[in-house]
Amino acid sequence: MSQANNYCILYLIRHGQTDWNVKGITQGETDIPLNSEGIKQAHDLRKTLKDIQFDAVFSSDLIRAKRTAEIIAADQELAVATTTLIRERRYGKQEGEDERILQKFYETWKSLNKKERAKYKPFPGYETNEKLVSRFITFLREVAVAYSKKTVLIVSHGGIMRAFLNHLSEETYLDGAISNMAYIKLKSDGVDFFIKELKGIKNPHD
Repeated sequence: MSQANNYCILYLIRHGQTDWNVKGITQGETDIPLNSEGIKQAHDLRKTLKDIQFDAVFSSDLIRAKRTAEIIAADQELAVATTTLIRERRYGKQEGEDERILQKFYETWKSLNKKERAKYKPFPGYETNEKLVSRFITFLREVAVAYSKKTVLIVSHGGIMRAFLNHLSEETYLDGAISNMAYIKLKSDGVDFFIKELKGIKNPHD
C-alpha cells in the first residue's frame, strides 16, 4: 500500500478566458489566445495561489493554456513544459462553430451509461472520452511518479478536465460545468487519484 507521504499534489487548472469563450464558439485544438479578461483572471489566480510552492509547471501546448501557466508561475521562476497529451478534445468539423450545435449530442450522451459514454462519437473527427481520458491519465500518472512528495501545477482545458472528472466520479459533470480558471486539486501515487478540492466547478446537483 502506498504511503501518504509518497503522494504528488496536482493542481489541474483550466485556462483563462478567450474571445471564443465569450462568443460561445467551440475551440477544441484551435489555437486561440487569451483575451484581456483571461490575462486578468490568470493574474488573479496567481495571487490566490501565491503561498503554494510548485516544484514543476506543465501546460497544454495551446497558447491559451501556456500563457495562463506562465502568468500563474511567474513569481516562482519555473519554466513551463508543454505537452500535446493534455490538449483540449479534438472536435473536428465542429471547431470554430457555435457551441449550441453540440447540445443535441450532449442530450444523447446523457442518456448513455458510463461505458457507452466513453466510446460515444457523434461525428467524424470527434475525440471520444475513452481516448481523451487515456492520454490525460497517462500524463498525470507519469507526473505523479516523477514528482512524488511534490506539488505540480498543470494548466489544461475545460473539456478534458470534465471528462476526467466524470471518469473518476459517479457524478455527471455536464458541458459548461468548469469555468475559466477553475481547478481540481488532486493527490496521486501514480496509480490512483483522490480529489481534495474543486474550485469554480458547478455541482452536478445545482
